[in-house]
Amino acid sequence: MTTSRSVRGLAALAAGALLWGVSAGPAAADQDRQQQWVLNKYGLAKDVWPVSQGDQVIVAVIDSGVDASHPDLAGQVLPGLDLTGGGGDGRVDTEGHGTAMASDIAAHGHGDNAGVMGIAPKAKILPVKFDFSEDLGSVDNVDFGKGIRFAVDHGAKVINMSFYGGNPSDPGYRGAIEYAIQKDVVLVSASGNHAGLPIDYPAGFPGVVVVSGVAQDGSMWPKSTTGPQVTLAGPADGIHRADLKQGYATASGTSEAAAIVSGIAALVRSKYPNLSAGQVINRITKSAFKPEGQGSFPNDKYGYGIASASGALAANPAVDNGPKENPLLNRTEPDYSGGKGSNSSAPSSPASKAPSAGAGNSTAPQASGDADSKKSNSGMLIAVGGGVLALIVIVVIVVLVRRSKNGNNGGGPGGPGGSGGPGAPGGPGGPGYGYQQQMPPQQQPAGYGYPQGQQAPGYPPQQPPAGGNPYQS
Repeated sequence: MTTSRSVRGLAALAAGALLWGVSAGPAAADQDRQQQWVLNKYGLAKDVWPVSQGDQVIVAVIDSGVDASHPDLAGQVLPGLDLTGGGGDGRVDTEGHGTAMASDIAAHGHGDNAGVMGIAPKAKILPVKFDFSEDLGSVDNVDFGKGIRFAVDHGAKVINMSFYGGNPSDPGYRGAIEYAIQKDVVLVSASGNHAGLPIDYPAGFPGVVVVSGVAQDGSMWPKSTTGPQVTLAGPADGIHRADLKQGYATASGTSEAAAIVSGIAALVRSKYPNLSAGQVINRITKSAFKPEGQGSFPNDKYGYGIASASGALAANPAVDNGPKENPLLNRTEPDYSGGKGSNSSAPSSPASKAPSAGAGNSTAPQASGDADSKKSNSGMLIAVGGGVLALIVIVVIVVLVRRSKNGNNGGGPGGPGGSGGPGAPGGPGGPGYGYQQQMPPQQQPAGYGYPQGQQAPGYPPQQPPAGGNPYQS
């Protein structure tokens, strides 16, 4: 068992290094605000924050914890829940993903226009920490239902779920989603970063706002998972946000898109505290920007359109006086039958029980957002990291070869869908990180994931939608 875990750990480390590259130091603080293209596209300072900044709203971030010591989040992070067994309150983050999501939602910057700003800079963050990096091996240790119920019971009016995984057939998991909806909470989930595959859970649950990703020009982000469950699209490409050790980084992924839409929901809940969660969802969907040339709406890519912060806050008496029920409750769940039929209930095969990659892609911090700069930075990362990567790969190969000679070729029995040691006969391998290969949903390990940096080559060019600013309806 020790050998098996060592091999999986080394393999994951090698794969993670190959995907991440070698991280550069944080960008200078006075450059970080300038790199936040979302602030300008949404017209936040001019059109949004004078109306609402998310005051009095708690947004739960179910993720890797949140670094409450980051200067751009100081005073924003409430004591939460740590489900990793560490005994903390969720305000420590060793992975960085939860801190990033919290900053996308509620960062307030620091000093004289330094640092980054979130969509709702006066909202409070309630962290619910899971460990997506360890070999947990059992869904009992990945109790998403417990985390969701904790968030609801501790005042969250919006819950951000920038992860995928867990067993949708688990009554505790499904029941927690239903509990949150009954308690008038807006649930927001990333659609995923696996274009061409069905949407996974928790995005698959009816009632959840599912967010796909778009680029700066409003075109679909090429890696975004799409499907009939998509509710809205949000900014996903080149999002500059807080990172560990009081630093900053630039990321691309539907994790970012979901966090930004969670921030918009917080703005609306603050401005219109008497609206139900269903009415808040209706405000955001009915005010979404509908790009020209994208067919009818809602559709599988954009859902009802690109979420608009100013549009969601604008006067809309028809929605405010309309139905209070969640409009997404009758939505069909994902189809994992390969096109042989649709699912209106939980899939029969359980999702993975092990942790892994999910809905966001992190890059090293960049001085600017243009393509040439990105290429240059990527080249530098590869050059610096080449020797380290080679050493890691050699160590992994040596360990695997020795293991093979000892007659242990499999990846361990483990939970379904993990990416443990290679060549497991009669099964997909033991639980592991899952960065190494792309697997169909329901076999993908749970996780949030952010390792890939730049957009992978080979995607066809995207045609930007016509007509106006895609972020202001």
